[in-house]
Amino acid sequence: MNTKNLFYILITLMFLFLFQSCKKETARPVIQSIELGLDNSKIAYAGGDFHIEAEVEAEAKISTITIEIHPEGEHDDKSSFTVYEEHWEVDSTYTKFSALRNTTFHEHLDVPLDAELGHYHVHFIVTDMDGYQTTFEDEIELKLPDDTKAPVLTVSSSPASGQSFTSGQTIVLSGNVTDNISLGGLYVGLVRVNQNLADADVSAANTITMPHSHDFEGQAAHQFSCSIVVGAGQDNNNPPKTIAGDFAWTSGEYYILVKAKDAIGSNWAFSQKYLLNIEL
Repeated sequence: MNTKNLFYILITLMFLFLFQSCKKETARPVIQSIELGLDNSKIAYAGGDFHIEAEVEAEAKISTITIEIHPEGEHDDKSSFTVYEEHWEVDSTYTKFSALRNTTFHEHLDVPLDAELGHYHVHFIVTDMDGYQTTFEDEIELKLPDDTKAPVLTVSSSPASGQSFTSGQTIVLSGNVTDNISLGGLYVGLVRVNQNLADADVSAANTITMPHSHDFEGQAAHQFSCSIVVGAGQDNNNPPKTIAGDFAWTSGEYYILVKAKDAIGSNWAFSQKYLLNIEL
């Protein structure tokens, strides 16, 4: 190898080294303002649901967000939302935030009624599109609920029993809900009678959502007014979902059901069924 070629090789290697040294490393995901339980109490209640909220930012965009919960001292992998030897175990990965640069993570995890009480460990893991991870860890306590009173629902305005609606008309319902301590959730669903759903099973997953909210921030009372246009392509879920499949618009008998829970998540209230007809 002559001196000239060696010189060019050395210059090339130097530029490559400088380029790699100056190349900006993508920042790892950031997790901020995390809340575990109501008002960040770090308490879950058997038979209720457990609130987790956090602000997430990822320069390389979010790939997945994973929640792991296991008894203190236990680190074996378990399936999602199961009771293992009476212990509460969660290992759930969310992909719905994929490709977002930032988001507010807000989920409510079901806690089995017969889960063993005591201390549990929580892992909140964000993985970005480049494979980098950031993990937040903390301890929570699983307790028996000390509040057994369900919220009180009052519907002040609703369609007349058996009222008929056609495509383009608006169905409206309003009322209020109160709790002795704090509200945790409100759902109003438009349900086809032939779905044969139990009141407890009515949810955003299987019915047309009129409103759906968990954002009560310690409120003990809330007034609601909701509406849906017959034939609409999307409902009022957060985020809106397409009205299709098992709960697609059809002509026939429907009813509106209101359900509410307290902040603990184990005490539910259900309204009567407000019957109506839809003619498309």
